[in-house]
Amino acid sequence: MLELKGIILHGGHGTRLRPLTHTGPKQLLPIANKPMSQYALEDLKNSGIIDIGIIIGGVYSEKVKEYYGTGEKFGVNITYIKQDSPKGISHAISLCKNFIGNDKFIVYLGDNVLRKDLVDYTKKFQSSDSDAMILLCKVKDAKRFGIAVLDKENPNKINQIIEKPKNPPSDLAVIGIYFLTPKIFNIINKLKPSWRGELEITDALQLLMDQKNKIEYDIVTGWWKDTGTPEDIIDANKLVLDSFDITNNEKNSKYPKNILIGKNCKISENSILKGPIIIGDN
Repeated sequence: MLELKGIILHGGHGTRLRPLTHTGPKQLLPIANKPMSQYALEDLKNSGIIDIGIIIGGVYSEKVKEYYGTGEKFGVNITYIKQDSPKGISHAISLCKNFIGNDKFIVYLGDNVLRKDLVDYTKKFQSSDSDAMILLCKVKDAKRFGIAVLDKENPNKINQIIEKPKNPPSDLAVIGIYFLTPKIFNIINKLKPSWRGELEITDALQLLMDQKNKIEYDIVTGWWKDTGTPEDIIDANKLVLDSFDITNNEKNSKYPKNILIGKNCKISENSILKGPIIIGDN
Protein backbone atom coordinates (compact mmCIF):
# COMPACT_ATOMS: atom_id res chain seq x y z
CA MET A 1 0.00 0.00 0.00
CA LEU A 2 1.14 3.53 -0.77
CA GLU A 3 1.91 5.77 2.17
CA LEU A 4 -0.63 8.52 2.84
CA LYS A 5 -0.18 11.77 4.69
CA GLY A 6 -2.81 13.76 6.53
CA ILE A 7 -3.64 17.47 6.68
CA ILE A 8 -5.87 19.02 9.35
CA LEU A 9 -7.11 22.56 8.75
CA HIS A 10 -7.04 24.42 12.05
CA GLY A 11 -7.41 28.04 10.91
CA GLY A 12 -10.44 30.33 10.55
CA HIS A 13 -11.85 32.85 12.99
CA GLY A 14 -14.98 31.03 14.15
CA THR A 15 -17.01 34.25 14.02
CA ARG A 16 -20.33 32.38 14.04
CA LEU A 17 -19.34 30.69 17.30
CA ARG A 18 -18.64 33.83 19.31
CA PRO A 19 -18.40 34.24 22.29
CA LEU A 20 -17.19 30.61 22.51
CA THR A 21 -14.20 31.44 20.29
CA HIS A 22 -13.05 34.55 22.17
CA THR A 23 -10.53 32.45 24.15
CA GLY A 24 -9.29 29.93 21.57
CA PRO A 25 -9.77 28.44 18.11
CA LYS A 26 -13.11 26.80 17.36
CA GLN A 27 -11.44 23.47 16.54
CA LEU A 28 -10.32 23.17 20.20
CA LEU A 29 -13.89 23.56 21.49
CA PRO A 30 -14.81 20.29 23.21
CA ILE A 31 -17.27 17.76 21.86
CA ALA A 32 -17.97 15.17 24.58
CA ASN A 33 -14.95 16.47 26.56
CA LYS A 34 -12.52 16.19 23.64
CA PRO A 35 -11.38 18.99 21.28
CA MET A 36 -13.25 18.56 18.01
CA SER A 37 -10.04 18.51 15.92
CA GLN A 38 -8.81 15.55 17.98
CA TYR A 39 -11.55 13.46 16.35
CA ALA A 40 -9.97 14.31 12.97
CA LEU A 41 -6.48 13.44 14.23
CA GLU A 42 -7.66 10.12 15.69
CA ASP A 43 -9.57 9.30 12.49
CA LEU A 44 -6.38 9.79 10.46
CA LYS A 45 -4.26 7.78 12.90
CA ASN A 46 -6.77 4.91 12.98
CA SER A 47 -6.49 4.81 9.17
CA GLY A 48 -2.75 4.22 9.48
CA ILE A 49 -1.69 7.84 8.82
CA ILE A 50 1.15 8.90 11.10
CA ASP A 51 2.61 11.99 9.35
CA ILE A 52 0.11 14.81 9.82
CA GLY A 53 0.40 18.48 8.92
CA ILE A 54 -1.72 20.91 10.94
CA ILE A 55 -2.43 24.22 9.23
CA ILE A 56 -2.59 27.01 11.78
CA GLY A 57 -3.28 30.71 11.53
CA GLY A 58 -4.69 33.60 13.51
CA VAL A 59 -4.18 34.66 17.10
CA TYR A 60 -4.59 31.26 18.75
CA SER A 61 -1.95 29.26 16.86
CA GLU A 62 0.13 28.78 20.01
CA LYS A 63 -2.81 27.13 21.80
CA VAL A 64 -2.97 24.51 19.04
CA LYS A 65 0.78 23.83 19.41
CA GLU A 66 0.45 23.68 23.21
CA TYR A 67 -2.27 21.06 22.99
CA TYR A 68 -0.91 18.79 20.24
CA GLY A 69 2.82 19.38 20.65
CA THR A 70 4.95 17.14 18.44
CA GLY A 71 2.07 14.64 18.27
CA GLU A 72 4.04 12.07 20.29
CA LYS A 73 1.38 11.69 23.00
CA PHE A 74 -1.19 10.97 20.24
CA GLY A 75 1.05 8.46 18.44
CA VAL A 76 1.64 10.64 15.36
CA ASN A 77 4.25 13.05 13.94
CA ILE A 78 2.93 16.60 13.58
CA THR A 79 4.31 19.30 11.29
CA TYR A 80 2.83 22.81 11.69
CA ILE A 81 2.21 24.84 8.55
CA LYS A 82 1.37 28.54 8.87
CA GLN A 83 -1.40 30.24 6.87
CA ASP A 84 -1.04 33.98 7.46
CA SER A 85 -4.60 34.94 6.54
CA PRO A 86 -7.80 33.00 5.79
CA LYS A 87 -7.57 32.77 1.99
CA GLY A 88 -9.59 29.57 1.63
CA ILE A 89 -9.21 25.81 1.82
CA SER A 90 -7.45 25.52 -1.54
CA HIS A 91 -4.92 28.16 -0.49
CA ALA A 92 -4.29 26.26 2.75
CA ILE A 93 -3.74 23.03 0.79
CA SER A 94 -1.29 24.79 -1.56
CA LEU A 95 0.95 25.59 1.44
CA CYS A 96 1.44 21.84 2.03
CA LYS A 97 3.19 21.04 -1.26
CA ASN A 98 6.65 20.48 0.28
CA PHE A 99 5.21 18.50 3.18
CA ILE A 100 3.22 16.20 0.85
CA GLY A 101 5.93 15.57 -1.73
CA ASN A 102 4.74 12.77 -4.07
CA ASP A 103 2.35 11.11 -1.61
CA LYS A 104 -1.40 10.80 -1.75
CA PHE A 105 -3.02 12.62 1.15
CA ILE A 106 -6.23 13.31 3.06
CA VAL A 107 -7.38 16.81 3.99
CA TYR A 108 -9.64 16.87 7.05
CA LEU A 109 -11.32 20.11 8.18
CA GLY A 110 -10.77 20.38 11.92
CA ASP A 111 -14.35 21.43 12.65
CA ASN A 112 -15.91 18.32 11.07
CA VAL A 113 -16.97 15.29 13.11
CA LEU A 114 -17.74 12.00 11.36
CA ARG A 115 -19.61 9.03 12.84
CA LYS A 116 -18.00 6.35 10.64
CA ASP A 117 -14.21 6.03 10.66
CA LEU A 118 -12.09 6.54 7.54
CA VAL A 119 -10.53 3.09 7.28
CA ASP A 120 -12.69 1.74 4.43
CA TYR A 121 -12.58 5.01 2.47
CA THR A 122 -8.79 5.21 2.89
CA LYS A 123 -8.27 1.65 1.60
CA LYS A 124 -10.50 2.39 -1.38
CA PHE A 125 -8.51 5.52 -2.27
CA GLN A 126 -5.12 3.85 -1.74
CA SER A 127 -5.95 1.08 -4.18
CA SER A 128 -7.70 3.25 -6.80
CA ASP A 129 -6.25 5.14 -9.76
CA SER A 130 -8.45 8.20 -9.13
CA ASP A 131 -6.95 11.68 -8.82
CA ALA A 132 -9.32 12.63 -6.01
CA MET A 133 -12.08 11.14 -3.93
CA ILE A 134 -14.73 13.06 -2.05
CA LEU A 135 -17.28 12.02 0.55
CA LEU A 136 -20.90 13.09 0.16
CA CYS A 137 -23.71 13.21 2.71
CA LYS A 138 -27.43 13.91 2.27
CA VAL A 139 -28.36 17.15 4.07
CA LYS A 140 -31.56 19.09 4.74
CA ASP A 141 -30.18 22.62 4.27
CA ALA A 142 -28.10 22.23 1.10
CA LYS A 143 -27.62 26.02 0.72
CA ARG A 144 -25.04 25.92 3.53
CA PHE A 145 -22.65 23.56 1.76
CA GLY A 146 -20.73 22.77 -1.38
CA ILE A 147 -23.03 20.48 -3.37
CA ALA A 148 -22.27 17.63 -5.80
CA VAL A 149 -24.58 16.99 -8.77
CA LEU A 150 -24.46 13.42 -10.08
CA ASP A 151 -24.93 12.44 -13.73
CA LYS A 152 -28.51 11.20 -14.25
CA GLU A 153 -27.49 8.60 -16.82
CA ASN A 154 -24.33 7.51 -15.01
CA PRO A 155 -24.80 7.96 -11.25
CA ASN A 156 -21.19 6.90 -10.61
CA LYS A 157 -20.06 10.16 -12.26
CA ILE A 158 -20.13 13.64 -10.74
CA ASN A 159 -21.20 16.31 -13.22
CA GLN A 160 -20.74 19.43 -11.16
CA ILE A 161 -19.61 20.74 -7.76
CA ILE A 162 -21.12 24.07 -6.64
CA GLU A 163 -20.26 26.14 -3.57
CA LYS A 164 -23.30 27.13 -1.43
CA PRO A 165 -25.89 27.44 -4.25
CA LYS A 166 -28.97 29.63 -3.67
CA ASN A 167 -31.17 27.02 -5.35
CA PRO A 168 -29.43 23.69 -4.72
CA PRO A 169 -29.92 21.18 -7.57
CA SER A 170 -28.99 18.33 -5.21
CA ASP A 171 -29.08 17.44 -1.51
CA LEU A 172 -25.62 15.81 -1.53
CA ALA A 173 -23.17 17.95 0.42
CA VAL A 174 -19.41 17.62 -0.10
CA ILE A 175 -18.19 17.01 3.44
CA GLY A 176 -14.94 18.45 4.77
CA ILE A 177 -12.75 15.41 4.11
CA TYR A 178 -10.90 15.28 0.78
CA PHE A 179 -8.74 12.46 -0.60
CA LEU A 180 -6.21 14.02 -2.97
CA THR A 181 -3.07 13.45 -5.03
CA PRO A 182 -0.29 15.99 -5.75
CA LYS A 183 -2.10 16.81 -9.04
CA ILE A 184 -4.23 19.21 -7.01
CA PHE A 185 -1.31 21.64 -6.54
CA ASN A 186 -1.11 22.54 -10.25
CA ILE A 187 -4.89 22.93 -10.32
CA ILE A 188 -4.85 25.34 -7.35
CA ASN A 189 -2.19 27.45 -9.13
CA LYS A 190 -4.79 28.17 -11.85
CA LEU A 191 -7.60 29.25 -9.50
CA LYS A 192 -8.87 32.80 -9.09
CA PRO A 193 -10.33 34.01 -5.78
CA SER A 194 -14.11 33.69 -5.38
CA TRP A 195 -16.43 36.56 -4.42
CA ARG A 196 -15.39 35.83 -0.82
CA GLY A 197 -11.76 36.52 -1.74
CA GLU A 198 -10.87 32.88 -1.13
CA LEU A 199 -9.51 30.02 -3.22
CA GLU A 200 -12.39 27.56 -2.95
CA ILE A 201 -11.91 23.80 -2.72
CA THR A 202 -15.11 23.31 -4.76
CA ASP A 203 -13.55 25.34 -7.62
CA ALA A 204 -10.39 23.21 -7.44
CA LEU A 205 -12.38 19.97 -7.60
CA GLN A 206 -14.50 21.28 -10.48
CA LEU A 207 -11.39 22.32 -12.45
CA LEU A 208 -9.83 18.92 -11.73
CA MET A 209 -12.91 17.31 -13.33
CA ASP A 210 -13.00 19.80 -16.23
CA GLN A 211 -9.45 18.75 -17.12
CA LYS A 212 -10.62 15.12 -17.48
CA ASN A 213 -9.09 13.89 -14.25
CA LYS A 214 -10.82 11.08 -12.41
CA ILE A 215 -12.83 11.94 -9.28
CA GLU A 216 -14.55 9.22 -7.29
CA TYR A 217 -17.03 9.64 -4.49
CA ASP A 218 -18.57 7.67 -1.66
CA ILE A 219 -21.73 8.44 0.29
CA VAL A 220 -21.29 8.60 4.06
CA THR A 221 -23.53 6.36 6.12
CA GLY A 222 -24.46 7.35 9.66
CA TRP A 223 -23.99 11.04 10.38
CA TRP A 224 -21.56 13.85 9.73
CA LYS A 225 -21.46 17.21 11.52
CA ASP A 226 -20.00 20.52 10.35
CA THR A 227 -19.86 22.42 13.64
CA GLY A 228 -20.31 25.94 12.30
CA THR A 229 -22.90 27.21 14.80
CA PRO A 230 -23.54 26.82 18.57
CA GLU A 231 -26.58 24.67 17.72
CA ASP A 232 -24.31 22.39 15.66
CA ILE A 233 -21.97 21.96 18.63
CA ILE A 234 -24.84 20.99 20.95
CA ASP A 235 -26.12 18.57 18.33
CA ALA A 236 -22.63 17.09 17.79
CA ASN A 237 -22.26 16.53 21.54
CA LYS A 238 -25.52 14.60 21.55
CA LEU A 239 -24.62 12.56 18.45
CA VAL A 240 -21.17 11.65 19.77
CA LEU A 241 -22.48 10.70 23.23
CA ASP A 242 -25.28 8.62 21.72
CA SER A 243 -22.79 6.75 19.55
CA PHE A 244 -20.31 5.99 22.34
CA ASP A 245 -20.16 2.58 23.90
CA ILE A 246 -19.13 4.12 27.19
CA THR A 247 -17.63 1.62 29.61
CA ASN A 248 -17.08 2.63 33.21
CA ASN A 249 -13.64 2.70 34.78
CA GLU A 250 -14.85 0.73 37.81
CA LYS A 251 -16.02 -2.81 37.13
CA ASN A 252 -18.57 -2.77 39.94
CA SER A 253 -19.96 0.68 39.18
CA LYS A 254 -23.50 1.35 40.31
CA TYR A 255 -24.07 3.38 37.13
CA PRO A 256 -25.09 1.96 33.74
CA LYS A 257 -22.43 1.70 31.03
CA ASN A 258 -23.57 4.84 29.20
CA ILE A 259 -22.48 6.99 32.14
CA LEU A 260 -18.74 7.62 32.44
CA ILE A 261 -17.50 9.40 35.55
CA GLY A 262 -13.90 10.62 35.64
CA LYS A 263 -11.44 10.45 38.52
CA ASN A 264 -11.91 12.57 41.66
CA CYS A 265 -15.56 13.41 41.03
CA LYS A 266 -18.15 13.77 43.79
CA ILE A 267 -21.76 12.86 43.05
CA SER A 268 -24.21 13.80 45.80
CA GLU A 269 -26.56 11.08 47.03
CA ASN A 270 -29.57 13.14 45.95
CA SER A 271 -28.42 13.31 42.32
CA ILE A 272 -30.10 11.33 39.55
CA LEU A 273 -27.91 10.68 36.48
CA LYS A 274 -29.48 9.79 33.16
CA GLY A 275 -27.09 8.78 30.38
CA PRO A 276 -25.47 9.21 28.04
CA ILE A 277 -23.16 11.34 30.20
CA ILE A 278 -19.44 11.92 30.43
CA ILE A 279 -18.25 13.76 33.55
CA GLY A 280 -14.63 14.82 33.26
CA ASP A 281 -11.92 14.27 35.86
CA ASN A 282 -11.84 16.42 38.99
